[in-house]
Amino acid sequence: MSTAEWISEHHFWLRQLAIDAGFDTAGVASVEPAASPEAAQLDAERFTAWVAAGRAGEMEYLKRRDEQGTLLRSAVQRVIPWARSVVVCAFNYNAAAPLSTDPAPPNTGWIARYAWSGRTTESTNAEPADNLAPTDYHDQLLIRLHQVEAALHQRFDCETRCYVDTGPIVERALAARAGIGWIGKNTCVMNQQLGSWLLLGVVITSIPVAPAAALSPAADRCGTCTRCIDACPTDALIAPRQMDASRCIAYLTIEKKGAIPEDLRTPIGRQVFGCDICQDVCPWNKRTNKESTIHKTSPQESVSQESDGQTSPTHKVEGMLPRPQLINPALDWLAGMDAASFKRWFKGSPIERTRRKRLHRNVAIAMGNTGDPQFLPQLESWASAQAEDPILAEAAAWAINQIIK
Repeated sequence: MSTAEWISEHHFWLRQLAIDAGFDTAGVASVEPAASPEAAQLDAERFTAWVAAGRAGEMEYLKRRDEQGTLLRSAVQRVIPWARSVVVCAFNYNAAAPLSTDPAPPNTGWIARYAWSGRTTESTNAEPADNLAPTDYHDQLLIRLHQVEAALHQRFDCETRCYVDTGPIVERALAARAGIGWIGKNTCVMNQQLGSWLLLGVVITSIPVAPAAALSPAADRCGTCTRCIDACPTDALIAPRQMDASRCIAYLTIEKKGAIPEDLRTPIGRQVFGCDICQDVCPWNKRTNKESTIHKTSPQESVSQESDGQTSPTHKVEGMLPRPQLINPALDWLAGMDAASFKRWFKGSPIERTRRKRLHRNVAIAMGNTGDPQFLPQLESWASAQAEDPILAEAAAWAINQIIK
């Protein structure tokens, strides 16, 4: 066991360790202000300004402050004083399946790619079909992070703490400083080989980074491209690398608990849970280097080039397998789910957090955007249940007007 700093030789060991645990790449970033004072200050200032501008919407967890009134997520050491570095692990969740921008069957919705995940089971139940039970990437990545964490403890005398989207940190800023990739104009972390279909997990450690071992941030390779900004239906990307989350379809369909603003309902289109558009149109998700698309993670798992026209690497890993029923799901199927069927299909998945009533609110809006009269009976049923769910009833009434006008 060693109490040494992170040194250059450790980087290769860390990446291989992460790959063995099921990730695709990893890096480490110092969180000591003296190590990169300009970057640390800039990250803090950007996050503080973003929250102050109201762009966090109703996501109160992003606005939490300490006793001095400073935002907790503006600096790791405000919450975890012993933190000296953060190991950032990236998992490629791309699947060999259509994009949301591809032609789709009529009257179908769209569920964000990361929420398709499932695991094989021995169940013989009719549903969910094809023996895939729902999973949540938070749980799947945390299992892998704990493997990385255990190896760190074997090599270093250190304190650690693991997070997947739940810690008082801004993961993408740390990923950039850890050399995982650059922050694209769509605000996603972009990796030249993997694209942007990346889920991030972190291990906060007490291990300092030797100055000579600090990783250089990846070069910004977005160039003059603005396809993501141009494609955003709700104009949530207000400038390169600047997002107003309160206008983002992912926020509106997942985080927003009340009525969705009327001026944003038509632009939502058929999205019922999250949105992939700004990633679907990104050239880096179609131009990743071919040699990177065969990448062994274990004897049973690999990233492989598929023959469906996509050139981004795809990943098939147990626990994160795409469930076919969630790709272009029929709106009437989603609308017909009662509490029991919703639980059967989505308990333990990211969609569970949205809950059935909010999902149906989103489905009602998507139905209205189709303009198809076949949805009127379902919408009229929802609209008449004002006392049971006024938010859904109002969304359904709006959708009816969209269809009959």
